Amino acid sequence: MWKTVLALLITIIVIPVLAFIIDEPPTSFQQEILNDLAVVYLAAAMLCFVVSTISKNYSQVDKLWSLIPLAYVWMTAVKSGFEPRIVLMALVVTVWGLRLSYNFSRRGGYSIRFWTGEEDYRWAVLRAKPELSAKWRWMLFNLLFISFYQMGLILLITLPAVRSLGGSSMGWVDYLIAALLLGIVVLETIADQQQWKYHKEKRKAMEAGGDIPEKYRKGFVHTGLWGKMRHPNYAAEQAVWIVFYFFSVSATGNWLNWSVIGAILLVLLFWGSSNFSESISAGKYPDYKEYRKRVPRFFPF
Repeated sequence: MWKTVLALLITIIVIPVLAFIIDEPPTSFQQEILNDLAVVYLAAAMLCFVVSTISKNYSQVDKLWSLIPLAYVWMTAVKSGFEPRIVLMALVVTVWGLRLSYNFSRRGGYSIRFWTGEEDYRWAVLRAKPELSAKWRWMLFNLLFISFYQMGLILLITLPAVRSLGGSSMGWVDYLIAALLLGIVVLETIADQQQWKYHKEKRKAMEAGGDIPEKYRKGFVHTGLWGKMRHPNYAAEQAVWIVFYFFSVSATGNWLNWSVIGAILLVLLFWGSSNFSESISAGKYPDYKEYRKRVPRFFPF
């Protein structure tokens, strides 16, 4: 566990350094905006750490995952004087964020008492592990990984907006990227809806008693998009930010620039996250191991 955390912390330092070496450094204007965004990041990360430590609910970052990217991108748009490309990027991110916030909300993630709400089940599993069972170790993990690493990643995935500042004139490629992003958001919506409906119907069948249909006896969603990929929602989430990066390619003409940092780290995070989720599912559902052998992880082939 600690090796994984250390590896992630190293990547968040090493990859940015390499990316800045390969690409041109930020302009003074871009650096000014990065400084402003960094202040928001530090405040948000510390807030998540303090609130989660006091409330014992460690899904505080989850509450901001779909909201704070909107703040980052719209801050950039305002400071740019509403450059057309940046505004388009902000609008697409807004559609993504509002949809994801709705999905998180219907699962009980938000509450009037903002520090409460449903906690991701995986945090409880992690807290029970011997490596993290000591109070000081869990607090350190919460500080470094849950709060500061994840909040840092949220900032990094929005960097293409900053890198696109002062770029070439917006053209058809940008509209194509926006259309592709919206299509991916639709795909993610379908995946989340299929998962939501499955578990809702499973609960109804269990509460009704009697024979539970075979579909729900398995315990996990395995039809529709989930019959093609084990994590269609994760795949779509990664695709959103990978495609978002190409706005900066369109703006700069550079296929590799320093704003690629976030997309790379996001893929690494979701790979590790899906591994952990699947280890829990395999221990909980007898049919999951066969499902994992039969159905690909992120791609339908």
